[in-house]
Amino acid sequence: MPPRPGLMLVAALLLLAACSANSPDPAPSPSATAAASEPNAKVARSDLLLFTSLPILWAEGGMADMLSADAPVHWARKVLETNRTLKPVDNLTQLPAGGTLVMAQPRALAPEENVALDNWVRAGGHLLLIVDPMLDAHSSYGLGDRRRPEAIAMLSPILARWGLRLVDDARDDHVARWSGHAVPVAEGGLFELTGQGHESRCRLGDGAAQALTASCRLGKGNVLLLGDATFLADGDNAGEGGGALLAALVTAAEAPAQGD
Repeated sequence: MPPRPGLMLVAALLLLAACSANSPDPAPSPSATAAASEPNAKVARSDLLLFTSLPILWAEGGMADMLSADAPVHWARKVLETNRTLKPVDNLTQLPAGGTLVMAQPRALAPEENVALDNWVRAGGHLLLIVDPMLDAHSSYGLGDRRRPEAIAMLSPILARWGLRLVDDARDDHVARWSGHAVPVAEGGLFELTGQGHESRCRLGDGAAQALTASCRLGKGNVLLLGDATFLADGDNAGEGGGALLAALVTAAEAPAQGD
């Protein structure tokens, strides 16, 4: 005899009740979660973007070396990741709006990257540009290897756009001072004002005809430039005060652009 419809309905209801009793509670809604955590909520700081040829974020070597738990961590990475999320950038045409970008001894930029970087800063971006005209950085890669850190920074187009020129510092190796911090200089560069920048307000760090540092106000954003990357070249030793110097440079680059 086939089962009666009434009994089938009762069995289905009993089975549904059993499943409901054993299933976990549904996840709270996003609004409920936010309300529950509101007393302990903290405003997250913006991500820090990094565009560099130096092995700051990724150690030199093969993939196995990079993923190894024993792989050395560059001291600058530790500084930049203090209370921040450090995100690598491979192409400057893909920069997110706003935020802070650290460019440290970058590769030569493609024409479209020069345009994108200029537009990004003028729209409100903050840029720390550490550029060395002749950097002697130790590398496990041979000369000519594209994975080797850039020895000569070639950024003339974008610097000219901002009314700056980078020239070699003819002085012997020495220690300069910036905002109370020691800056080791080895075959570094000095900035000159060309007076031909496009809607830019740039000044040199020490007010002299030439300077190791420069700062520019461009539209809604600003740029802080340092003409020597020696203190970043050594991943094992920043030199005395290197960490404090890098942190202070980032803070200065993030400061609101000041009018003339």
